[in-house]
Amino acid sequence: MDTRLLQTFTALARTGSFTAAAAELQLAQSTVTVQIRSLEKALGTRLFDRLARGALLTEAGHRLLALAEEVLEAESRLFAAAGEDGPVAGTVVVGAGETLCAAHLPGVIAALRGPYPEVDVHLEPCGTAGAVEGLRAGRLDLALLLEERVDHPDVTAECIAGQPLVLLCAPDHPLAARRRPATWPELARETFFLHEQGCSYSDRLAERLQAVHGARPRLTRFGSIEATRSCVTAGLGLTVLPHANVAESLTTGRLAAVPGPALPAVSVHLAHHRRRRPSRAARAVAEQVVRHFQGPADHL
Repeated sequence: MDTRLLQTFTALARTGSFTAAAAELQLAQSTVTVQIRSLEKALGTRLFDRLARGALLTEAGHRLLALAEEVLEAESRLFAAAGEDGPVAGTVVVGAGETLCAAHLPGVIAALRGPYPEVDVHLEPCGTAGAVEGLRAGRLDLALLLEERVDHPDVTAECIAGQPLVLLCAPDHPLAARRRPATWPELARETFFLHEQGCSYSDRLAERLQAVHGARPRLTRFGSIEATRSCVTAGLGLTVLPHANVAESLTTGRLAAVPGPALPAVSVHLAHHRRRRPSRAARAVAEQVVRHFQGPADHL
């Protein structure tokens, strides 16, 4: 049996849509339809009910999905084992949020070039939801997640580091010169520019500000940390970002740290698909990621 049929089966089961499965697999929708029909004919059973709102697994489809995933996992292990004696080479796709892509992953890629010149790393900026879906779909080999906990089916994650957070303002902002730390009620009266919803540390700060009784903080969300940083540098409000993303701006005086409540560091998790064996190239990238985050303090 052509295992590409099983890949199409699992993609359609995951997305529930012929259109979405075709986009994920980079196939024509008609090809997905033909492959599903071919698989159903080969297995002698109907796998999906075609409804107006999408494709739903039949009872047989539910029963066979886990077995199909096991076959694909075995195929992955087979190819990985076949390349164990050769050079460490190949493309590794890593998903991570913008804060990690900007501050950390370029250093990881640079460190890999010496010992593993035939390993290419492709970065895919994405939030936690996109990274988890990318791992499940097979688009990503590894993902870095900024979350306190990672509890998703089919995903294995290891906490490898913590990222210190800094409350920031412009150097001429009134809060920059204060000796007494600002309180939560005082901060809740300020304007904040935060990273988009789904960013764990921004969401946590927003919840804390909104929990202040009677306060109505002004919160603006951006999909880019550069836009966030630019608004704060211009003196328009405050933000919170990992120290690694603003270390240079703090050193040069473009930004200032706000004396305020202690902010807990956000955890960095290295994740991969639970049932897929990483390639040698992916394992090399993972090892370098861990070395980077657990190395000297200036990485943090």
